[in-house]
Amino acid sequence: MRFALFENIPPVLLRWLCALAIALFCAPLFAGDYLLSILILILYFAYVGQAWNIMMGFAGQLSLGHSLYVGLGAYTAAALFVHFAVAPWLGVILAIGVSTAVGCGIGYLGFRFGVKGVYFALLTIAVAEFTRILFDHFGWVGGSSGLFLPVENRSENDLLNLRGSPAMFFYVILLLTFAALFINHLLLRSRIGYYWLAIREDQDAAEAVGVPVFRYKMLAVALSAGMTSIGGVFHAFYYNNLYPENIFSMHKSIEIILGPIIGGVGTLFGPILGAFILTTVGETLTHLTEGFAADGIKAFVYGICLLLIVFFRPSGVWPWLRQLLARERRHNP
Repeated sequence: MRFALFENIPPVLLRWLCALAIALFCAPLFAGDYLLSILILILYFAYVGQAWNIMMGFAGQLSLGHSLYVGLGAYTAAALFVHFAVAPWLGVILAIGVSTAVGCGIGYLGFRFGVKGVYFALLTIAVAEFTRILFDHFGWVGGSSGLFLPVENRSENDLLNLRGSPAMFFYVILLLTFAALFINHLLLRSRIGYYWLAIREDQDAAEAVGVPVFRYKMLAVALSAGMTSIGGVFHAFYYNNLYPENIFSMHKSIEIILGPIIGGVGTLFGPILGAFILTTVGETLTHLTEGFAADGIKAFVYGICLLLIVFFRPSGVWPWLRQLLARERRHNP
């Protein structure tokens, strides 16, 4: 019997997924430092994209300020490590708590007072921007000058303190991505997932049939914020530096949501596929346009590529790919 996670996936696509999983698991054995850094970037965006997908893709609550939770998670664990030598595996617990509390505060204000749609999205942007300005003047974590984590030795792996080689970080983010995929799968197949989908499709109708809308929307915000903060902790210990104007920026929030939008909002594999497509296109354009003297040529071409994908595949690449291969299977059994 096929594992439930892979139900409704055409066999040829399932074989590709298995091959990709094996290739990823073995990647540190053959990939150089550059390729490994690209794969880490892909998996990072796949992970935070899955965390955002809970809130928007499953529960239908648009957030354009998810950099807030990345930043809070990153700064919480990094500050505890720098000032009190608290291991990140302990710091991540407080990071989840801080991000979840802030997310619940935003959700409570928004949902209790009937703030919906784009107005709720504006609320998330406003809080993220306020937090950016706050951290810009927060001297204990470096303010606008940034917070730096000590980098003493990258050849020996210290998993407890998240200090070590790129290969170690690769397996950490690979594990996080698979765990997020499995958690999202379990959530979607549970009563929670069915309630979220009902709220996403028609909130008034869901409320009329007895779905506790407020409670389950708050749950979506809390889970999404908590999971995103773990991505922030990874970001802090992998890059070893944090700047408020970078980590809390609107640009970061857009980067988080682009993967699910391109791959397929509300799908399990869409954020992963979207992260692969976007990072590959971005890195390819970097190499192709590095000889051009025109400023902004990469951003211009990158925007054209995104526009074409969204125009021809408005529901995302993953749903289209799955339907295409399933149709071919029916025609060629």
